[in-house]
Amino acid sequence: MTERASILVVDDDPHLREVVGFALTQAGFHVEQASNGREGLEQVRRSVPSLIVLDVMMPEMDGLELCREVRRSHEIPIVFLSSRDDEVDRILGLEMGGDDYITKPFSPRELVARIKAVLRRARATASPAPSTPSPSQVLRRGPLRLDLDLWRAYWNEREVVLTVTEFHLLAALLRAPGKAFTRDELMTRVYEDVVVSDRTIDSHVRHIRQKFASAGGEVIQTVHGLGYRLAIP
Repeated sequence: MTERASILVVDDDPHLREVVGFALTQAGFHVEQASNGREGLEQVRRSVPSLIVLDVMMPEMDGLELCREVRRSHEIPIVFLSSRDDEVDRILGLEMGGDDYITKPFSPRELVARIKAVLRRARATASPAPSTPSPSQVLRRGPLRLDLDLWRAYWNEREVVLTVTEFHLLAALLRAPGKAFTRDELMTRVYEDVVVSDRTIDSHVRHIRQKFASAGGEVIQTVHGLGYRLAIP
């Protein structure tokens, strides 16, 4: 077994940090803690964790600001925690670069399951390339190219930086060009055994569209009343 994945839990509630830390330790993770965003940022600078569990509302530096700072130099998977279930907050957290968003109160078992799912996706994209490359490791459609070994997306050879979840969602569409996916189908492909809301998928799609629009591209088409398909014929 390789070195345990390290999880940084950033929350100003010491009781929540204790509960989450215990659940993650029992699940086999190495756990670090920080009580606010500034402490969390210093922790990341000292030692980059495998994943960050990040509260949205905190003193010193809130979770959204910390996420913004982390995203300047790292693509560490981030799971947001929030006491607010407002759709705007959820979408904002995901569009800031979060990979998942969980509303308090929550089950520690659910949090552990979601963290494991996000880490599985991150490990899949970070797996080293085999010595003999295969054409299936690169997905192409028109000006869109996804390199599955290097976890990089391109539009007309201009790189578009995606989070782990965004990359997997776009790869699912690109593997079946022309197919219209329901949101449930995309949830299954992106989140595996973890149940999320339709709005979570919509948020990731919106973020992907914004990123490719900045590069001059359009990659996802809405199929009204159903879901989404790849926009490239």
